[in-house]
Amino acid sequence: MPSEKNKKSQKADADAEGLYSITDLAGELGISTRTIRFYESKKLLSPDRVGNTRIFRRRDRARLLLILRGKRLGFSLRDISEYLSLYNTDETQAHQMALLRTKVDERLALLESQMQDLQTTIAELNEIRELTQASTQKP
Repeated sequence: MPSEKNKKSQKADADAEGLYSITDLAGELGISTRTIRFYESKKLLSPDRVGNTRIFRRRDRARLLLILRGKRLGFSLRDISEYLSLYNTDETQAHQMALLRTKVDERLALLESQMQDLQTTIAELNEIRELTQASTQKP
């Protein structure tokens, strides 16, 4: 059984080579291993395998960072998948950037519309609150 010192040395060697276990990657990014396996099942990640062990490379880590950022910004997995698929087919990244611009514009338009709806709702609720306060303060 490897000592704790040997484990740390092996991990440092793997990090230097840009190799990550699923546990290391999950821990570094603050997500669960289940989340990583889910993205793998959706074909967004394709780590190498040694037996049953997943070996993630720097490229997989970068893709995972893009996936997480896309989800945080509210993009669907379909949008993210479409964006990532262009990475391998478009060396100039022109199509990828055009798609990203379109998706960002769509997302911004949706969020701005939602913000306007929220502002309207907040104003209406404040108005109702004022009316109810005025009616409860009458003798």
